[in-house]
Amino acid sequence: MGTVITITNRKGGTGKSTTVVNLSAEFAFRGKKTLVIDLDTQGHATIGLNCPLNRSQYTIHSLLCDHKNFDLKALLKTEWENLFVIPADPLFEHGKVLNHGALKELIETAGFRNDFDFILIDTPPSFDSLLINALSASDYVLIPFLPHFLSTEGIKSLVRVFFKIAVSYNPLLKILGFVPIMMNERIKQHKKIFDLIATQFGKNRVFHGIRTDIKLVEAFENHAPVRFYSPHSRGAIDYKILADEILVEIEMRKSLNCQ
Repeated sequence: MGTVITITNRKGGTGKSTTVVNLSAEFAFRGKKTLVIDLDTQGHATIGLNCPLNRSQYTIHSLLCDHKNFDLKALLKTEWENLFVIPADPLFEHGKVLNHGALKELIETAGFRNDFDFILIDTPPSFDSLLINALSASDYVLIPFLPHFLSTEGIKSLVRVFFKIAVSYNPLLKILGFVPIMMNERIKQHKKIFDLIATQFGKNRVFHGIRTDIKLVEAFENHAPVRFYSPHSRGAIDYKILADEILVEIEMRKSLNCQ
């Protein structure tokens, strides 16, 4: 059975889409068949994986409005092996999705958990029906954050949302962990925020940080994961380490659940 992970933060500019693109590429490179569902109408994950971003009936947003009739044309194979995308609709109005369980039903109807090892969901930076759909359909939530003071307030707010969703819609939902983005341990403020999050949620919940690297920006501009654009760059190395840590963490949790 495939694992569904929502990557989210209610604050924009925290590296959500960059993390979705590069983690999905890392999983795919390791032979894990991976699907990216781009719920964010900005469509950054779709663009970052070099897939067309256009308004059509074959987007995740149109499917959520008619989730019982999945069309395989919505499933786009990227140019990288084992990596697929269901693209975003940039003109979609968030309020159209009234069923908070639509994405979960779509994943079940289409058999995605049987077909894919991992399903990564990119979300808009807002608390609306799309975020509720994503969290309701997921096993885990992964939270990228900037190591700044305001990020800690945003994380607290998001965790409150997480518990509301877990209570109301998805009792099996778990926090996978937190990913520091644009991390520089030589900056006191960064280290202070890192330690604060580790103290509040547990050190094992804070994964390897992603350092600032222009190659991550260039890779996105060239519509490619950084592993394939600049495999020896800081960004590529950091996402490789992050992917390894996440795979180990998920396997450990699965083994504990089986005991």
